[in-house]
Amino acid sequence: MDRANLKLSHTGDRSVFPMPQQPSTAPVKIHTVRIHNRQTGTTHELQVPSDRYILHCVENQGVDLPFSCRNGACTACAVRVKSGDLRQPEAMGLSPELQSMGYALLCVSYAQSDLEVETQDEDEVYVLQFGRNFGRGKVRFGLPLEDD
Repeated sequence: MDRANLKLSHTGDRSVFPMPQQPSTAPVKIHTVRIHNRQTGTTHELQVPSDRYILHCVENQGVDLPFSCRNGACTACAVRVKSGDLRQPEAMGLSPELQSMGYALLCVSYAQSDLEVETQDEDEVYVLQFGRNFGRGKVRFGLPLEDD
């Protein structure tokens, strides 16, 4: 079930249960997605429906792109949006700050217009995401076992 199409239902003091929303009656739009793959030096231009994950559609059209988790938790499929709009409600692997800077995860992104993106180096995005937390605080070498 698509978590983006869930609403929460409250009944008295009972727990919150996800309830599927009614399917959208809006027609599915097809967008042109242009992907510059920095790792291979190739560019691909593909048609992607607005209701499907971009990475999945691209792979179904025979294009191999970097990926790992397929659920928006890592940065392997990260891209930088050069033009156009996308929606990525499940991109937990990118902070809102990085998303506002134009980064996206193709595995959980939906094209909302014609789009041009460029793949990123996973380590580069990872450092942007988490690097500010490395090297701070005291580091104790050795295993975290009982003191001798």
